[in-house]
Amino acid sequence: MKAISTYFIASVIGLVLLSTSSCKKALEEKPFSFYSPENFYKNESDARAAINGVYAELYTYDLFIQPFWNITVLDDDHVSGADWYLGSTGAGNPQNYWGVDGPWIGCYTIIARANTVLENVPNITEIDPDIKKRILGEAYFLRGWAYFQLVQLYGGVPIRLNSVSANNPETNIPRATVKETYDVIISDLKAAETNLLPVGHAKAGEAGRVNQGIAKSFLAKTYLTMASGASTGNITVRGGTDNGYYTYAKNIVKGLEGLDAKAYYTLARDKAQEVISSNLYKLTPNWTDLWSIAGRNSKEQMWEVQSLAGSAFINNLGVYFSARSTFGVGAVWTTNNHYNDYDILDKRVLDGITHNYQTLQGTYIFYPLSQSAQYKVVNGITYNNTGSTTAERAYTIKYSGVADPTVANSDAFYPLLRYSELYLMYAEAENEINGPTSNAYNALNTVRFRSFPTTGSPAVPVAEAYAPANMTSEQFRSYVLAERAREFNLEGVRRFDLMRWGIYLQVMNKISSGQNNISKVRTAKNLLLPIPINELNSNTALTTNNPGW
Repeated sequence: MKAISTYFIASVIGLVLLSTSSCKKALEEKPFSFYSPENFYKNESDARAAINGVYAELYTYDLFIQPFWNITVLDDDHVSGADWYLGSTGAGNPQNYWGVDGPWIGCYTIIARANTVLENVPNITEIDPDIKKRILGEAYFLRGWAYFQLVQLYGGVPIRLNSVSANNPETNIPRATVKETYDVIISDLKAAETNLLPVGHAKAGEAGRVNQGIAKSFLAKTYLTMASGASTGNITVRGGTDNGYYTYAKNIVKGLEGLDAKAYYTLARDKAQEVISSNLYKLTPNWTDLWSIAGRNSKEQMWEVQSLAGSAFINNLGVYFSARSTFGVGAVWTTNNHYNDYDILDKRVLDGITHNYQTLQGTYIFYPLSQSAQYKVVNGITYNNTGSTTAERAYTIKYSGVADPTVANSDAFYPLLRYSELYLMYAEAENEINGPTSNAYNALNTVRFRSFPTTGSPAVPVAEAYAPANMTSEQFRSYVLAERAREFNLEGVRRFDLMRWGIYLQVMNKISSGQNNISKVRTAKNLLLPIPINELNSNTALTTNNPGW
């Protein structure tokens, strides 16, 4: 890890230890240090500490130590796991999970701290003007990012753009509409884009901080989410108990009715193109390098939740997702059906799934049984599955590249934005505007080519790397959705994709009981998370919970 990243992490750890509490109320806006804002915001050092305090909430038991990825990664059609772990959020019962309130509490803590930064940093004079702008940009971004998570998980939410104070004492704030919430997100991300510096700039900040390209990318993602939510039409998804292809008529996401989907797709495409045309980012040539320790904070891993081995700044990702675990084996894996949606030459399963491993108890396991000729005997070791179908578990390598795999809490990094998503956003948006043009195909194939071998001299991708030619717009739409699932498997993207396309309930219920008897049955209440009871009790302007809760 780069020294500057270690410095940033150490600063954040200190603020985490000083400031976080798992039982704080969501809209409670306490200063994150022992100083009042009036006494604290004096110089550049104070401003840096303050923005570190905003980032600090990402690294807590409200968000990315576990709750946020537990709720978002475990609840889709392509994930399975141990019943003891997936029996709550993974089975459509988030209310039974201890961290169910985490996303609400964590996001509103970020919002409250960002508000304090935005109100006080402009008054600081002892500060480099570029650093001042950057810090304000970071605060705008993190506040917008938090509202983006909230609107996707809860629908329209109370909007707070000022700290609670003597001049602004009101704590009972009603819910904004979905569209009003998105308007705030867009405004904040635009302000962030204006204030932040491009990656590579000498004052852009350490790895782990957001920059201008990340703000542009989340603007594109916001526009794309709104556009797909407002769209009509059909989309085909592979799934069900037989892993067949099923076509669904998509539902418009509640709150986005009447939105001009094509206009927002145009905004999404153009903003994604800005990032691509900047030439500041690039795909990592070797897909597996993305998930190594050396591959952290690469030009493709645009924004990651950082970790630091041997510190309090860790998470549970490695122990739950890796094949070999302190549990014996990991608790979460990719379904066999999804594994079969990859081409046999695709490095994302050829190299990205653990085909041979030894459990903590010493048993040698290979995956899958159908490819025993390739994986049963490797380097003189016989991997004996004893004929058990319980060994049919496709474990990802994405979170196994850690400093010490023998500990439960390790230093796995969590991807919040990868450059490959910019190409797939562009491909989706261009298709919805103009159909499957050559530009749409080029963007889609750029992502696919990286994951396949080449042949010939000069080298060109093998035939299997190319997306099928001459697709209709509906076929291309469906293919991009499937490609996103293959590219971002177990990265917390799939659930949001099914939700924004309005097909989550159809896709999940087509499966019914999934691999390892994990229930995929969902009802309308699963479209949104429950608002925390403490929030309903403390904010009298919130008169009801989300439907069904």
